[in-house]
Amino acid sequence: MRAKSIGKRRFSRLSDPEYALSIRDAAFSWEGGFGIEIAGFDLQARERVLLLGPSGGGKSTFLNLVAGITTPSRGQINVLGTDIARLRGARIDRYRVDSFGIIFQMFNLLPWLSAIDNVLVPLRFSSLRRKRVTDARGEAARLLGALGIDGSLFDQRAGTLSVGQQQRVAAARALIGGPGIILADEPTSALDSANARAFLDLLMAELETAQAALLMVSHDEALADAFDRVVRLDEIARVTGSVAA
Repeated sequence: MRAKSIGKRRFSRLSDPEYALSIRDAAFSWEGGFGIEIAGFDLQARERVLLLGPSGGGKSTFLNLVAGITTPSRGQINVLGTDIARLRGARIDRYRVDSFGIIFQMFNLLPWLSAIDNVLVPLRFSSLRRKRVTDARGEAARLLGALGIDGSLFDQRAGTLSVGQQQRVAAARALIGGPGIILADEPTSALDSANARAFLDLLMAELETAQAALLMVSHDEALADAFDRVVRLDEIARVTGSVAA
């Protein structure tokens, strides 16, 4: 692995010995021949890591394993002190919404809901995250504003927003209620370089406030200097076959 320092203040936070995520000897395979084996990977508390890999190289499968969406055939995936590889059914669903904020590549907003109501969705499913927010609507508005959404758009249906605006709504939704880890799957892929950088700057500032760890997957090496550490998927995992990333 190679480390990237982005100034002493940010990097010094990584001295915290606690880990948000630890993976040991995990593996998964599809019937069609694609497989991934992860010998080991750690994400420190409040660390920001960019995971690089080519399209079709298994990055999204890696994130699905981390989030408990896909169950490994072997190994340990320790998230905030719990081995989620051992959880099943409602238990893994509950742990996922409590522990992770996820920014999907296609954002996965509910188009008929307003921007602010989309941000509030995780609080409906996680009592833990709901308890951390005194004024839910006020916090949703604060996050939207901090991420660059004008107040006039808060009550506008998500399906009518631009791609960049939907991306910021998705980020606010991931952050609300203070999950320990934010997972981001190619969230800047539909943006030009200037807008991608602007989004990352706002996201990083909000992560500083939330004190959450970030694991973002991308094929774009130009984003590397925004992160504490850059890891290439082939440094930590062996992939066989190919799958859409």
